[in-house]
Amino acid sequence: MRTLPEIGLSNVQEVYSGPEGDLWELIMGRQIHVGGFASSMDLAEKAGLAAGLRGVDLCCCNGAGMRFLVRFRKAAHMAGVDATPAVLERARARCAAEGMADRTSFVEANVCRTGLPDASMDFAWGEDAWCYVADKPALIREAARLVKPGGTVAFTDWVEGPGGLSGEEAARFMRFMKFPTLAALDDYRRLLEENGLAVERAEDTGRYAPCLDLYIRMLTEQLTSDALRIIGYDMALMQALGGEMAFIQQLAHAGKVIQGLFVARKPS
Repeated sequence: MRTLPEIGLSNVQEVYSGPEGDLWELIMGRQIHVGGFASSMDLAEKAGLAAGLRGVDLCCCNGAGMRFLVRFRKAAHMAGVDATPAVLERARARCAAEGMADRTSFVEANVCRTGLPDASMDFAWGEDAWCYVADKPALIREAARLVKPGGTVAFTDWVEGPGGLSGEEAARFMRFMKFPTLAALDDYRRLLEENGLAVERAEDTGRYAPCLDLYIRMLTEQLTSDALRIIGYDMALMQALGGEMAFIQQLAHAGKVIQGLFVARKPS
């Protein structure tokens, strides 16, 4: 498990309360994760999520994952937990605008200590967001606590790939992305197993590098003006951001960073 002590929750909150968060949404869409709709559907299918379930989205951001699950997987209710007030305000408004206010609820809390009741959920869900959580052992412990016996923990995340990061590469990547810790596939597998969950999948989706290519093409060929507007037409900042994106693209193609997919069950 990689750690970068200089990064904490306040850094993440700053990103998603300001223009940097808006920039990620411009590039990736409201589903701010690698692969968008296809990734969500793939995870839901592999997790076997049936209609009528109650779930919790840990690090729910703007609630896009919750709305996906209510609309396309017929979830009976989704609870969203996030520590950033700005994204929760946006999530509530978007859920209400899409007629889902009665099937969604939100908790402003650290996802490692949600305050939700034990064994109250059929599944715990996350999409490319647990990389922002410093205490991953506590996060997995909380996810395991929240699901009922027979329930599921299903998530994707940005993780270190088999190519392996050097110390310098890891620090640069995590500093830019505001990741306080960075897990590998085996780190998450071990944490899930240590919390009594049977791991069914811990795998590379293969989507990371192609999506990074897409995001950079969109920024350079289609969305340049929109991105500049978000950052106040600061050309120097735009060039710096482009340089960091190109660096991450190199890591992706070297297999040093991947999107991992995880599905684990709690024994009945």
